[in-house]
Amino acid sequence: MPDFTHLDKDGNARMVDVGEKSVTERTATARGTVLMAAETLTKIQERGFKKGDVLSIAQLAGIMGAKRTPDLIPLCHPLMLTSVKVELTCDPARNAVDIEATCKLSGQTGVEMEALTAVSVAALTVYDMCKAVDKAMHITDVRLVHKAGGKSGEFRAD
Repeated sequence: MPDFTHLDKDGNARMVDVGEKSVTERTATARGTVLMAAETLTKIQERGFKKGDVLSIAQLAGIMGAKRTPDLIPLCHPLMLTSVKVELTCDPARNAVDIEATCKLSGQTGVEMEALTAVSVAALTVYDMCKAVDKAMHITDVRLVHKAGGKSGEFRAD
């Protein structure tokens, strides 16, 4: 098993030095889900929340979250993202809002954390906007599903 990259030999936190890494195109895609009552999902689909269109606002929040990742996760590098796409879809069969985020850049480090942050912030926004009518919602299955670029190559979740 490889060593943790964010710890030095004494176990102290450190920001990984990426200065010697090659600049390559890197992408990462993450997914997550917000499960809720059927009535809540119907209200989202009918745009029935006073705060506004839940899906559009959560999409924007996810994009903003990706851009703010190094402000939220202490050892993440500030990155020049070239693209952030966040998509939210309703699945009435599961009473779910599914979220997918893909981040891209040409750089020396990957964008997995940005994609995961985008999904997480979008999911939290859905929860925040709907909590007045459904406190039992839960956010689940936030995970990296694909990454490409860099020394470690491609990863695809099962």
